[in-house]
Amino acid sequence: MRTTGLSLEFAILGNPKFIRSSLLTTNSRRLELLVLPWSLTVMAQTTATGFAMALPRLYLVLVLLIIGLYASDAPAAPGDRWQYEWPKTDFTITSIDLAEIFSGGPPKDGIPSIDDPSFVAIEDAVLEDIEPVIGLNVGDDFRAYPLQVLMWHEIVNDVVGGVPVTVTFCPLCNASMVFDRRLDGQVLDFGTTGKLRNSDLVMYDRQTESWWRQFLGEAIVGSMTGKRLKLLPARIESFANFRARAPQGKVLKPNFSLFRDYGRNPYEGYDSLSSPWLYKGDLPVDIAPLARVVTVDGEAWSLDLLRKLGTIAKDDMVISWEPGQSSALDTSIIAQGFDIGNVVVQRKTDGEVMEDIPYGVDFAFAFRAFYPDAPIHLEAP
Repeated sequence: MRTTGLSLEFAILGNPKFIRSSLLTTNSRRLELLVLPWSLTVMAQTTATGFAMALPRLYLVLVLLIIGLYASDAPAAPGDRWQYEWPKTDFTITSIDLAEIFSGGPPKDGIPSIDDPSFVAIEDAVLEDIEPVIGLNVGDDFRAYPLQVLMWHEIVNDVVGGVPVTVTFCPLCNASMVFDRRLDGQVLDFGTTGKLRNSDLVMYDRQTESWWRQFLGEAIVGSMTGKRLKLLPARIESFANFRARAPQGKVLKPNFSLFRDYGRNPYEGYDSLSSPWLYKGDLPVDIAPLARVVTVDGEAWSLDLLRKLGTIAKDDMVISWEPGQSSALDTSIIAQGFDIGNVVVQRKTDGEVMEDIPYGVDFAFAFRAFYPDAPIHLEAP
């Protein structure tokens, strides 16, 4: 859709409630994702020689954002405040306190999901060996979803091996989750609300516009409240490791390469901070909030412990580690991030075969937020 005239500025000015609630609860890095789509749309409408003429409009966008901070209106309950943007969402049905949900900066779909993904062969992918990807296979269909792409989109709606899936990544929790998006006889499509709870991505399904917490794949607001998606096994691994186990696999390519700086981390240094952004819950004890933990079935093991031991076994489950994967949230260039290594979690089947099972490599504070009574193992068993 082509945007003309001053429609961008009027769209911003017409939503002072949204702007104030968004900007007062965010930070400069999340704000980048809010302003970027508007400014790039303006740039896309101009030629190289006409770029100077677009600059006043860019400044006007920023001025109107600031004006929105001071626009006055009466206080309202969260559900009432959001209803104008979400007329189809039933905010009277919820499993959580709506006051726990904060704006992350961008509006509804301001961080656009990828709904018609395109792929390239492994030999055509422009990735460094150490770069992190979400590696997924359903049957013989192997696909890699680079975090350098998901960093800017957070959700990919896809069909893999005939199974409709949603591939998700929440940078603020470092949570990579893949779900089967079939539920109760229908196929759901997911987008971003622009909201966070416990610093975690709040998704919505486009069929009912219910809101879902990504970390658990559970609906928390709207008619789907209480429903849960099936979590699918996937590996958070280096591109080199994916290529080695799936030489005929496919790699997601950027859909909007002109407008987004793929390969760059807009959250530079985030995983070295002393506390997470946009989080007001209890923090874990005896482990740094942004330390990584391996999570399986509501239980967690420190990544530092796994790195030290190499392998951790519990009953029929084996967690293993090897070096060779960069952090997506360290340096400004993802491929230059420090080596967090590769984790594989498998369980022995009745036929004595080791099979992948769902797991996460998440920040400790996020695990504590969603599993407040569950253990985080810091010492060898």
